[in-house]
Amino acid sequence: MNVLVTGGAGYIGSHTVRALLDDGHHVVVLDERPPPAGGALHAARYVQGNIADTFLMTQLLVDHHVDGVVHFAAYKSVGESMREPERYFRNNVAGTISVLEAMARTKTRSMVFSSTCAVYGTPERCPVDESTPIRPESPYGASKAIIEQMLEWFTRIHGFRYVALRYFNAAGASLDAKLGEDWDESTMLIPALIKATLRRREPVEIFGTDYPTPDGTAIRDFVHVLDLSDAHLLALRYVADGGDSQVLNLGTGTGNSVLDVIEMTRRVTGRDVPVRFVGRRPGDATAIWADAARARRSIGWGPRYGLKEIVETAWRWHSAHVQHRGNA
Repeated sequence: MNVLVTGGAGYIGSHTVRALLDDGHHVVVLDERPPPAGGALHAARYVQGNIADTFLMTQLLVDHHVDGVVHFAAYKSVGESMREPERYFRNNVAGTISVLEAMARTKTRSMVFSSTCAVYGTPERCPVDESTPIRPESPYGASKAIIEQMLEWFTRIHGFRYVALRYFNAAGASLDAKLGEDWDESTMLIPALIKATLRRREPVEIFGTDYPTPDGTAIRDFVHVLDLSDAHLLALRYVADGGDSQVLNLGTGTGNSVLDVIEMTRRVTGRDVPVRFVGRRPGDATAIWADAARARRSIGWGPRYGLKEIVETAWRWHSAHVQHRGNA
């Protein structure tokens, strides 16, 4: 297939671009950033630009005879969205309107959309399946929920076929340490812990020790980025083969607390992990982990890696790149 990947220079996007190339697809990447260093994705065609440029979007779809779009391009920090909601709705929602408008104009009908478990907020029960009520607790989560609603309307009106993939907590790096989560941009827990362990940043602030959980810290479902990239390939094949539009959870089905992750980082690295405990952060859910049975039934997806492999691959990635970075 000819595939356009928006946000393909980002963390999950770059791993998915690599998987698409390995699977024999022709890939065009649209991103504001340049491609990752090291040439891991040299076979993709890169275009620097913004998804809000509907003319550019339309031109790319036509010029490259695009069969399907994998849509990652979005801002993704829960904390930042609580400070700057306007930025998130403008970029994530309005930007996606531009993508969908270009697809409608060019009769490009297949999309795999990067959604999030943040659409659920703090659920009443776990594990969370796709019938769980949508109650986002941040503008970031709300922006993704709005886009899912837009996709449903474009399906009804324009005959789109889509799969919205609700990731739980993406983490880890490629097995060869050539792709990983950017040192400078990442605000996620595991990269922050590893950077602190390498003494390349201050101790990591752990938000909240008084949650109603066994150890008082928040619980999340960490899923390896390689498992997520596999899911995008399977979802793209599914829509290309005429599958019905739907949303799918992507997670391991196992919840790990923040303290669990700190301990795993200590075990994998053999080093002290500098942290300091502070109060809760607005917008963070107490506990959430996935029921991903529908993804297994619909597209044949299941996770291959657990928390240990996630931390091991992240440690290799960051250790391999530490010499290129100054103090964060």
